[in-house]
Amino acid sequence: MEVKIGVQHAPREIVFESKQSPEEIESAVSAALADSGSNMLNLADEHGRKILVPADRVAYVEIGEHTGRKVGFGTI
Repeated sequence: MEVKIGVQHAPREIVFESKQSPEEIESAVSAALADSGSNMLNLADEHGRKILVPADRVAYVEIGEHTGRKVGFGTI
């Protein structure tokens, strides 16, 4: 799954591929935003690296399908 996280006061969004299902990502985001004790959104990319974002700085989370890399010039 491709995941995009918009962070408040940051010019760029965080984009990564994850092996987690959309439901797992959604529940992790919901738990981080709802739980006042948990102040970090904790997700993992497809290489096992952890992505930690302060929950109070999350502007949006977009969960989409895996997109393959485009090769070539495309159709003109």
